[in-house]
Amino acid sequence: MTELWRLDATELAQGIRTRRFSSREATAACLARCEAANPKINAVVDVLAEQALAAADAADRAVREGTPLGVLHGVPITLKINVDMAGRPTSNGIVALRDATATENAPVVDNFLRAGAVVIGRTNTPAFSMRWFTDNALHGRTLNPWDPSVTPGGSSGGASAAVAAGIGPIAHGNDFGGSVRYPAYCTGVYGLRPSFGRVPAFLPSAKEERALSAQLMSVQGPLARSVRDLRLALAAMAVGDARDPWWVPAPLEGPAPERPIRVAFTVSAAGERARPEVVDAVRRAAGWLADAGYAVEEVDPPDMAEAAKLWDTIAQGEALHFLSDAVAKMADEGMLTAWRYMCANTPRNDAFGHMKALARRTTLIRRWQLFMARYPLVLTPVSAEAPFPQGLDVSSQAGMDRVLRAQGPQFFVPLLGLPALSAPTGVVNGVPMGVQLTGQRFREDLVLQAAEVLEGRFASPAPIDPA
Repeated sequence: MTELWRLDATELAQGIRTRRFSSREATAACLARCEAANPKINAVVDVLAEQALAAADAADRAVREGTPLGVLHGVPITLKINVDMAGRPTSNGIVALRDATATENAPVVDNFLRAGAVVIGRTNTPAFSMRWFTDNALHGRTLNPWDPSVTPGGSSGGASAAVAAGIGPIAHGNDFGGSVRYPAYCTGVYGLRPSFGRVPAFLPSAKEERALSAQLMSVQGPLARSVRDLRLALAAMAVGDARDPWWVPAPLEGPAPERPIRVAFTVSAAGERARPEVVDAVRRAAGWLADAGYAVEEVDPPDMAEAAKLWDTIAQGEALHFLSDAVAKMADEGMLTAWRYMCANTPRNDAFGHMKALARRTTLIRRWQLFMARYPLVLTPVSAEAPFPQGLDVSSQAGMDRVLRAQGPQFFVPLLGLPALSAPTGVVNGVPMGVQLTGQRFREDLVLQAAEVLEGRFASPAPIDPA
């Protein structure tokens, strides 16, 4: 029973439901793994051991009493510290918010709890959740279990490191510019960014509404060690909530597509030349899909580079107006440096320029919808490079520019509101390598099916012992 932390959520849920083992045993095993592994990686910064064991006992009582059970009943998970969980501080990695205790749950937290999940802890994020490196003055730096000298990703770096190290089979994350997909890429696990409108989002503790770009592009998504666990997590997270006016009651399974399913793939990273190991990963994944009967064709999707640049124009352009004062007042030294470098090349649009950029976004969405009517799946790099060395973004302006150039494949997805998944394909020079699958809006089912093909050829090596 002490090895239950090695099981994925699907097997844990089935074992708890059939009383092969208890939720308390599974939760205790994951907490023990946290106690052993977390000091080496600093992934979980708010351990909820007592609360989790009480929730596990309640889950076991429900099983004994024959109460209807949710899809994640009794399964240990982690939440990111930038969403509200009643009674816990929503610090978002900011020293000034260390005591900002939430009084109610965010919709995604309520959905996990309704599905029966047991929250064992909350994971680290960079200050303001705005870097691809997870480090802050409040909780410190999260290390990659594979290699502490490279980033575990960000902003859901604590989530990815926890899952990779066996601290819970499912981690909650959120993704505005790659914050689920990139951490999954860096740690060799699976990360799903759902379609815009699929999972309800709201931060009850917020003083005012988010910038429009965040409302239209930021989503909540799961990280896991298996594709089937992503399915479970998505089903739990996608239940509607009246607090999110953007939520759409779309079915999790769409109509059967025409076969063979066509896949467009490119080794271009939104106009940037990818490193050889990245190119090899994409070509390998394309071959695996072709072997499985997909009609795979090397073709560049429309306007990837423009879409990536437009994400910066809109998202970072709004951040300059909405976040500059808060960053100046509350950011730590690392975030201040990253912010300065990150914003150096962002266009300073006036209101009319911003409206034109939003209008152009509609044009690009239309072009992609037409393209994806022919190619329902698109295979690309996640990043033009292997996981970056720790601190590259704050090393210099050149370091940040290198990061931003490489991350273009992550930017076009939120601009277009599409679902995308990061899947591992191998290990190169001691760190994971992977690819990104993007699908039509609300067709996570097709993305997950294709990811299962990749998983069949290379399954995530996680959980691993931290290096």
